[in-house]
Amino acid sequence: MRYFLHLAYDGTRYHGWQVQPNTLTVQAEVDRCLSQVLRQPTHSLGSGRTDTGVHASHQVAHFEADLPESLTLDLLLYRLRRALPTDIGALRLHPVAADAHARFSAEERTYEYFVVVQPDPFRRDHALYVDRPLDVAAMNAAAACLIGQFDFTSFSKVKGGENHYVCYCYEAGWHAAPGGVVFRIRANRFVRGMVRLVVGTLLDVGRGKMTPREFQELLWAQRRVDAGGAAPARGLFLSKVEYGPGIVPAA
Repeated sequence: MRYFLHLAYDGTRYHGWQVQPNTLTVQAEVDRCLSQVLRQPTHSLGSGRTDTGVHASHQVAHFEADLPESLTLDLLLYRLRRALPTDIGALRLHPVAADAHARFSAEERTYEYFVVVQPDPFRRDHALYVDRPLDVAAMNAAAACLIGQFDFTSFSKVKGGENHYVCYCYEAGWHAAPGGVVFRIRANRFVRGMVRLVVGTLLDVGRGKMTPREFQELLWAQRRVDAGGAAPARGLFLSKVEYGPGIVPAA
């Protein structure tokens, strides 16, 4: 039977989601705890990879396992919560069809990037502190240029291993948030490094180093070398993964 596991995690001490040799990753910890609780080797596959230091308030992974009759889903979720480290939370667990796929069945993903305008020691690992005023209106004018279908080569990591860089962006904008602002972007897919590069370049717009028109021209130019630097990982969250009807049951 295949299951979807919904997760949240603080990525501060992890080298990203995906299993890597000789380093600590979120996926490795999830697989270790699933295998421990189920008493059988278990491997998960996530809806997407988050980089070193990036967080998730909603990640989805699928795994396959044969559960004994005595192990209900509620009991499995309870035991998994107890087994996982405190910086990884198991939110929800449910069966899915055999062809449901955490990554390929996902239709939309949302990322959020948090910026604070006053130093906050309690958010030092979860938001970027900026010590100068930002022109949020200009950043939103630039962000509006992202909505639609575009080739995001300009905002992709060099040698990111992508087959193509075309994404359909449904939403992109800055919003007021406690202590500062949050950038929210929703798309059908994201290329590697895209959100942090978009945010870093939008912050250049907010600081007056680039105009919204120049940002738009950068997007169209498809030249990675012209984009700004990537924003630090600590402010970024994978915040929502959405699937088509019938895959995730109503809560």
